[in-house]
Amino acid sequence: MSDTQFHTMPDGRRIAFRHAKGRGPTLVFLPGYMSDMAGGKATALFDWATARGQACLLLDYSGCGMSDGTFADGTLSRWRDEVVALVDASVGGPVLMIGSSMGGWLMLLVAQALEERLAGMVGIAAAPDFTDWGRSDADKAKLAAGETVHDPNPYGPEPTPMHPSFFADGQALRQLDATVPIDVPVRLLHGQRDADVPWAISMRLAEALRSGDVQVTLVKDGEHRLSRPQDIALLLRTVAALSGDA
Repeated sequence: MSDTQFHTMPDGRRIAFRHAKGRGPTLVFLPGYMSDMAGGKATALFDWATARGQACLLLDYSGCGMSDGTFADGTLSRWRDEVVALVDASVGGPVLMIGSSMGGWLMLLVAQALEERLAGMVGIAAAPDFTDWGRSDADKAKLAAGETVHDPNPYGPEPTPMHPSFFADGQALRQLDATVPIDVPVRLLHGQRDADVPWAISMRLAEALRSGDVQVTLVKDGEHRLSRPQDIALLLRTVAALSGDA
């Protein structure tokens, strides 16, 4: 991507990002597990925001896409700190977070760090706590013992790894069993044919959020990625409404 820039973290690792300046709130897209800012939803959001003059920030977590690092070193805490550092460096006003799958979990952690700068959130098949509900007891025992677990990958030829460090960090950052102290408007989009994240997770998240302004939209024929043209259109309508469009 010709407009890719790099932000250097205190330890020297470089985080790749794209930032279009414009009116607020700034849209910040957080991709899913092993995904990056070149994905279809991220690209569609960035192009849409640019066309309408709205600020937008995309990034690759360390160990993903064009950023430095090794995926095995990635954790929610590490990636949260990268997102917050980029927002601090690039965004001066309010932020509207959009999180896809794991990005919907990370979104909650970033939101609590941003505090009053947060204007709203949109979850796309948000997957908080998937180290817990998404793993068997046998897998949890292996991960707790320091073993990497590999899962079939429906989106590519290589199996998807979960590393012990990610698992331990995720278990320490679970959100669904307590009140999530976020008070901004939240919109949760979820396909009812999602084979990766049960749509009931979005219902649990809606209940856990402290905000009273939470809406869940279920797409009956939608699958996990929600990346069909009609799904993208729903996402953009949702973001526009939360951005203050009539």
